[in-house]
Amino acid sequence: MRVALDTNVLAYAEGVNGPERRQAALQVVRELVGDEVILPIQVVAELFTVLTRKARWPAAQARAAARQWIDSYTVFDTTAAVLADAMELAVAHHLASWDAVILAAAAQAECRLLLSEDMQDGFVWRGVTVRNPFPKKSG
Repeated sequence: MRVALDTNVLAYAEGVNGPERRQAALQVVRELVGDEVILPIQVVAELFTVLTRKARWPAAQARAAARQWIDSYTVFDTTAAVLADAMELAVAHHLASWDAVILAAAAQAECRLLLSEDMQDGFVWRGVTVRNPFPKKSG
């Protein structure tokens, strides 16, 4: 199955938000063995920003981390068609533009699943289902 990842999965795997989140994200990535993983280029750009701004990593270290993700998975570019779909998605469903670009790229890449903590769990658009890989623990 083709699966797209949102920025939070990558950022948490890099240690943003602590060791517990890191372990959870690494487990999510490990469970994708056998699936075709797609990274919308928007996700890689956001990862670099999160690592340099929020996590305060040196730019060279953030670049190395981003490149490692790029080398590990298939990257899907933001094309004019992706952007057009993203704008339609943002208007119709009131998504933030960056989230709309990620979901539109996942749809154009023919993904069946988008793993995202930030988007609405269970939302389906053009055959892509959004799933939160980090469900809140009850109790």
